[in-house]
Order: sequence, then structure tokens, then C-alpha cells
Amino acid sequence: MKKILLILISFFIVLNGIEIKPKNVKNANTALLILEEKNIKNPKLTFDSQNIDFYSYPNKKDKYYALIPISYYKEKKDFRIIISYIKNEKKVFKGITINVIDGKYKSETINVSKGKVTLSIKNKARVQKEYEEAMSIYKTVSPKLYLKGKFIYPINSKITSEFGTKRVYNGTLKSYHSGTDFKAKIGTEIKAVNDGIVVLSKNRFYAGNSIVIDHGQGIYSCYYHLSKLNLKIGQKVKKGEVVGLSGDTGRVTGPHLHFAFRVHGIQVDPLQLITLINKNNIY
Repeated sequence: MKKILLILISFFIVLNGIEIKPKNVKNANTALLILEEKNIKNPKLTFDSQNIDFYSYPNKKDKYYALIPISYYKEKKDFRIIISYIKNEKKVFKGITINVIDGKYKSETINVSKGKVTLSIKNKARVQKEYEEAMSIYKTVSPKLYLKGKFIYPINSKITSEFGTKRVYNGTLKSYHSGTDFKAKIGTEIKAVNDGIVVLSKNRFYAGNSIVIDHGQGIYSCYYHLSKLNLKIGQKVKKGEVVGLSGDTGRVTGPHLHFAFRVHGIQVDPLQLITLINKNNIY
């Protein structure tokens, strides 16, 4: 009976042409939705009021994919994803459920200078301006894809602080860790994780010297606290190219690389995203 049930479930998935990986996704992780359907146009999905485009799977006819970023603050419950496309001049709707679960992130205490926690009016204005500039970039989705092959890591080094960790600055909970920190002494070469175009290259209050690369289709990689910036805005970059040198600029307790990812404007675990994309051979 169980075998028959499994066969029926598999048949249902193939019949509807929808697959989601993983079905149970942690907050601040990314899910991959795969759609297989012949002779369709304009495939899209809606997830909790967010509209996301599908893109053609490379070298796969009638196969499409979409990345669904889950906010760190998303409720831990089931969500219904609605897929739509046009077939035979009619709009078709399909649905699938995704379960957002607790990532159970750790907590750590960090002591920094008071001026980096309690901001002056001048610094508050600077931080707000930098935030608005960054979000304007992250919410821009280029339909062109610059990625070439699988992602690499920006540096081969020990991870000193994992993504998602609750950050307690000088005894007060201020935020969660929005990236992955790699051990890196000042002057260590930091590499682009894939092809793209530089959309930000400047010094910022919290992130210090920063490089942000647009990989296309709403995917951005970020490299913070650098001691040197090798690239300028608008410059094309190849996977493995040195974007800059590690440092201790911005709000830090010591030299390291803070590596982060944004997908459709939402901050996600960079290493989980790299694993998801590489494992499924999307690019």
C-alpha cells in the first residue's frame, strides 16, 4: 500500500510538473522551484505577495526555475505558492505548499566602540542614505544572467561567524548576522564567486570598504570590510578575479571577510544558496 501511495505521489508531481527544493525551508534560506511544461509563456509565481519570474533552465527544453528567498523574519508556517503561465492563449494556475521552519540560529556577544552602536545624528543620516542606496540596487532585477558555471567561495579559510547568528552588541540585541565571516588577515586576496557586474564599490559606515556584484536575475554577492577595492562601478568581473583585499574597515572587532548574498532584495544564507545552485546545475 505504501509503495502504491509513493507511486501516486510521484505521478502527481510529474503530472503537475512542479518540484520544490527543499519543501521544508529554514528562515533566511532559499528555495528552488522547478516547473516543467510544454508550450507555455510568461511563467511567474507569487509567494506571500512577492511576484517572482521563472527563467529557462539551461540546456533543458520546457523546463524553468525560480529562486524563492525566505526572509529571516518570515513566519514559521506553511505558505501556498501560486504558479501561473499562459498556455493555448489561456492563463493557467497551479499551486504548491512550502513549509518555513525555524533555522535555530545561535547567539553571540560582540563588544565594539560606543560610537558604532549609539550613532550620532550625522552618522544616522549616513547609515540611512547608504541603506537606501543599497536597497535600490538589490531590488533591481536584471533579466540578463552573467553567471558562468558553478559558484566558488571568495576565500578558502576558516568560518569565524556563521550566517544568521543573533548579534548582541555591547549587551544589547541589535541584529542578526547577515552574512558569513571568513578568517582573513589584512591584505588577503578576495575573489569574485562568479561572473557579474560591479554595482557598488565604496566605503560605508557599517560594512567598511564594500564591493557588490550583480550576477543577474536578482542575485547579488557582497564583500565587506575590505582594506582595498580593486574594482569600480560598471566594471565586468570574472569568476575568480580578485575584487579587493581583506581588511578591518567599518564596524568590526578585527580583520575578516564578511560575505553575503541578496536574492530579490532579501538577505539569505550565502553558503546554503551556493550549495543549492551548484547541486542543481542551474547555471
